[in-house]
Amino acid sequence: MTNMKSPVKSEGRSKVSRRSALKGLGAVAGVAASSALMPGYMRYAQAQTSEPFRIGFQVHSTGIGASYGRWYDQTTKAAVKLINEAGGIAGRPVEIITEDDGTDPKRGGEVIEKFASQHKVDAVFGTLFSHVVIGSAPRAGELKMPYFVVSEGHHVASGGLNRYVFQPGITDVKSQVISLAPWISGNLGKKVTMIFPDFAFGHDHRDYFSAALAAQGGSISALIPIPPTESSFTKYFPQIPADTEVLYHVMVGPGVLTFVKELGEFFGSKRPQIFGFIDSLEAVDIASPGLEFLDGTYFWEAFPRYAGAKQTSFDKFYRSAVGVDDKGASLADPKDISTYSHMFGCWETLYVIKQAIETSGYQSPADKAKLIEAVESMTGFAEGNEHPQGEKTFVGKIHQAFGHQFISKVENGGLTVVHQTSIEDGLYEPEADYTTQSL
Repeated sequence: MTNMKSPVKSEGRSKVSRRSALKGLGAVAGVAASSALMPGYMRYAQAQTSEPFRIGFQVHSTGIGASYGRWYDQTTKAAVKLINEAGGIAGRPVEIITEDDGTDPKRGGEVIEKFASQHKVDAVFGTLFSHVVIGSAPRAGELKMPYFVVSEGHHVASGGLNRYVFQPGITDVKSQVISLAPWISGNLGKKVTMIFPDFAFGHDHRDYFSAALAAQGGSISALIPIPPTESSFTKYFPQIPADTEVLYHVMVGPGVLTFVKELGEFFGSKRPQIFGFIDSLEAVDIASPGLEFLDGTYFWEAFPRYAGAKQTSFDKFYRSAVGVDDKGASLADPKDISTYSHMFGCWETLYVIKQAIETSGYQSPADKAKLIEAVESMTGFAEGNEHPQGEKTFVGKIHQAFGHQFISKVENGGLTVVHQTSIEDGLYEPEADYTTQSL
């Protein structure tokens, strides 16, 4: 990418040295600091208009995604505050318009309609749960509304949605499990039983991990789908075959703590190896009473909850901005645990939108085609304050980002990273080409 005003340039899959990244960020910080001393109207003086860019935030404030929605909201507010303090986007302030979709796919489509017809936003972002994305995306396409999701589902990259839907700030399940399967089969075992939520996100895990495990010479002993609104789980555990070497679990929703506690009660001290996705414990303190049995088990993380010995300056900056401590808890309340492996996607997606607007010269909804093409032309994002989770490759044909994954071990009531994948570990051949669709 060229002619970008973002602090960190997109460099495709090339590496950017820590020294050069910090030097560039320091220069931008100086500009931001000096602009913050000016009266507000002067900071936006170079823009053709002082009208704000209006971005719709489709958030799960209620429903099974509410614990994520609250932290997505806090992260979004922190990012927008910094963007506006540094002069906004292309010299114009950013205004976030928030609508709750109730974590409901039907309501999601209605929210998209409201953003377009009533709020007249320039773009929409923030949707997490895959069934809501799938329910909302068709309406975004019909209304030609740029729609940036923060979901992880493979539905964007699969080509099953439309040209107006992007996932540039977080990786998808297929990429995650492809990169993790070699480590799981090589270190924990090859006979795996999977427990997963019975909707699109869980089905992605079922389908793509099963295939990735088979490629490593492993096999699935049993598949156990569980309704995402389930509140009691003990009745499912007898389905786990006795010869299971690895129990792979990923759960979401308000019952996650109950799920993990009941899993421990079922196995006691005699358990197989356990590999979970941190989704099963997002917004939950891993040191909670009843979770002691997790000691020695492993979790996937997108962004390590515990800062650790190798914490980057970018992670430190991000934690401070969003109000999270070194253990992933709120600075205001140590009992309030963040959804750290997901919420960063809102931060990074907002900076991708900023980059696209500034690169394309977007001024109004009449320029939406230019905005779409600008995102499609991106090839990657360098690690930095705008992308604190790490560098990413972006594949414009499938509108999907690819990044690093982390495997962490539970020990001493916390999480310690024991393995980091490369971006290349999770790359796969594009299954579609959205750029061939009309705008």
